Amino acid sequence: MENLNSSKPDTFYSVGLSYKKADAEMRGKFSLDATAKINLLEQAKKEGIESLIVTSTCNRTEIFGFAQHPFQLIKLLCENSQGTVEEFQKVAFVYKKQEAINHMFHVGTGLDSQILGDFEIISQLKIAFAESKAMFLVNAFMERLVNAVIQASKKIKTETEISSGATSVSFASVQYIFKNVEDIADKNILLFGTGKIGRNTCENLVKHTKHEQITLINRTKDKAEKLAQKLNVIVKDYADLQLEIQKADVIIVATGAQNPTIDKTLLNLKKPLLILDLSIPKNVNENVKDIRGVTLVHMDHFSQMTDETLERRKLHIPAAKIIIEEIQEEFISWNKNRKFAPTIHALKEKFNSIKVGELNFQRKKLSNFDEEQAELISNRIIQKITNHFVNHLKEGESMDEGIEWIEKVFQLEQEKSFL
Repeated sequence: MENLNSSKPDTFYSVGLSYKKADAEMRGKFSLDATAKINLLEQAKKEGIESLIVTSTCNRTEIFGFAQHPFQLIKLLCENSQGTVEEFQKVAFVYKKQEAINHMFHVGTGLDSQILGDFEIISQLKIAFAESKAMFLVNAFMERLVNAVIQASKKIKTETEISSGATSVSFASVQYIFKNVEDIADKNILLFGTGKIGRNTCENLVKHTKHEQITLINRTKDKAEKLAQKLNVIVKDYADLQLEIQKADVIIVATGAQNPTIDKTLLNLKKPLLILDLSIPKNVNENVKDIRGVTLVHMDHFSQMTDETLERRKLHIPAAKIIIEEIQEEFISWNKNRKFAPTIHALKEKFNSIKVGELNFQRKKLSNFDEEQAELISNRIIQKITNHFVNHLKEGESMDEGIEWIEKVFQLEQEKSFL
């Protein structure tokens, strides 16, 4: 596949960090809540950045966008999170041009997910795209690219089995509870936080255990009540958190707080307690492990769980990559055509101008001048010559040089300025 060359001084980049090199604590420093994302977008707009989108999930925080230098994007991330440039350099990645395009395709299709084939990221990418578009931070390139990634995601999900079988952080956490907690049907489970992962975990618990001893607590009680009504479980007030912790055998923490919501000061235990922290940033303070009988497990542990389902999914990676390659080629072709279209249009205008002058000359010179036939023949000649130039630009090694040569030879700068 050909490398992408930008027609502008700005270049397309992907900068960020993910579970591959950054642990949960570091990912937490660079995570962006809803307010931070909006602030970042507004700052980018003020700084004259043409187009970018921002994603921040439990497994990654990334910026896809145009800049004269990637540090423009890195600076935006660091200034709107708790992370520093020095920390970013230790664990981050910077992809440029074609590599950045490849990366977005792999992220959006689940090939780069911590659990292979997890398509949750594509909905997050759509949300990020919508947020940027609402702020007029999406150019034609970005819109076409994101739509191409969405298309690839749908096709891979439909035509391969890379997302088959039940495996996710929420499912893996439930499996962990089953394997490590004896007599689970007799235990009390407290779910604190009803975000996406919290909801999925609760649904898995109810689906696989028919468990009646599940209690939900959320800072906003009405959200917990809606979920409880759907799943037929108990809801308690946020003010009852400490009391409910005393009763629990298992606590699942899935809040969206930026700082720990559970620490050892809340624990006054008379029996063993398993705490699963499914939050990024971490929402359970490590100091809970100072208390005897407490077991703390973070979501990274579940993401690393490999089973037969994941091994089966790996068999479908080649088929997924073929689909990505096909759709990427379509995108690259579109971008190339879009790039030289103004030049080809100006070239046709130039030829038409020459044609008009020549036909006027022949019309005066020849008494039996066939206007219709001359128009038809000259138009066909113009089209055939133009097609040769198009094919040359498509197949040539350096499109920029080809465009520059055509514009110089045919003196097209003036014509292009009127398009």
